[in-house]
Amino acid sequence: MLLRVTVLTLVLLGLVAFSILLAKVTLTPSPASEDIVTSNLRPGRSLRQYAEDYTFLAACKQAGGNVLLGVPFGLLLPFLVPRRLRMISMTLLTVAAMVLVELVQGALITGRAFDIDDVILNTSGALLGYFLLGRRISHSYHVYAHTPRAEAVEPKAAERTTPSRTKAKTPTKAGAKTKTGTTKTGTPTRGTTKAKEPVETGARTRSTRLTKARGSSGRPTAGAAQPGSGRALLDRLRRR
Repeated sequence: MLLRVTVLTLVLLGLVAFSILLAKVTLTPSPASEDIVTSNLRPGRSLRQYAEDYTFLAACKQAGGNVLLGVPFGLLLPFLVPRRLRMISMTLLTVAAMVLVELVQGALITGRAFDIDDVILNTSGALLGYFLLGRRISHSYHVYAHTPRAEAVEPKAAERTTPSRTKAKTPTKAGAKTKTGTTKTGTPTRGTTKAKEPVETGARTRSTRLTKARGSSGRPTAGAAQPGSGRALLDRLRRR
């Protein structure tokens, strides 16, 4: 905000100083040229007269002076006009200002007359100053002065939030990885426990069958007939 106020203040002071200089140059009476100067409404007529009737230095002084008078318009006005259509706005303002000056010359100032070629030369000087320097410095000013502060704050907020997201994701990835059916902490997974349960149950059933066939001491019971003994033969004969 401070930079914007400072730049605009300097531009306005420059315009005031230029206006004083322009009024002194263009609105000063010239009684000696009262009978020579005539109004010109045909573009190029005065330029042709400079080339034919004036010396080279006099023609350069006359035409170059009008061009230089328009250069400050191209340097200062782009700071005051909007960014869109900046060149067109600056050109129209320069034409309006110089037409007003020429009209005042022809109507009120002695030895001065309205000349359309002077307006063309002044406008050419304004465009020259705009393309040489005014466009660059005014563009930099408008970009810096009219950039919203939210755009500068959003990147910082994004940088602060990204580390928290990455930290939240890392534990889940680490816990999801396993090594040969076990997690990193060493605890067996569900798949391994299910695979071990049938083995344990099979061993238990076999042990129970053996305990039923044998007594508590681990020997065969008395009631059970051993194959090949005499008692077993008697039992077979009785069944027949």
